[in-house]
Amino acid sequence: MKLPNKEQAIIPASKIKDYLLSNSHPTGRSKSNFFRMFGFDETNIDIFEQCLLKIAQTNNVTFKVTSYHGKKYIIDGKLSTPVGRDISIRTVWTIEKNGDNPRFVTAYPK
Repeated sequence: MKLPNKEQAIIPASKIKDYLLSNSHPTGRSKSNFFRMFGFDETNIDIFEQCLLKIAQTNNVTFKVTSYHGKKYIIDGKLSTPVGRDISIRTVWTIEKNGDNPRFVTAYPK
């Protein structure tokens, strides 16, 4: 199964800048250390975003969870990094109840 409406998937810029690449965010800082180790930083946020979107748009959903608020989709994939290595990550996307567009929630090493 593919992510529904995968071509309309969105990643708020703050999710990358203020969360995945933030050294001060309480839960994001460990993710920041990981992604920075592979060359992602404030100078290539657009590349990071495109790589995450590519995973959502090309890979199959690993599993789906339905809740009162909507549906959560887990998608595993390979992330091409600025240092030339592909790393395995897990991404999480949500489609809110009565919504259509998948929204990025988080990513972390798999």
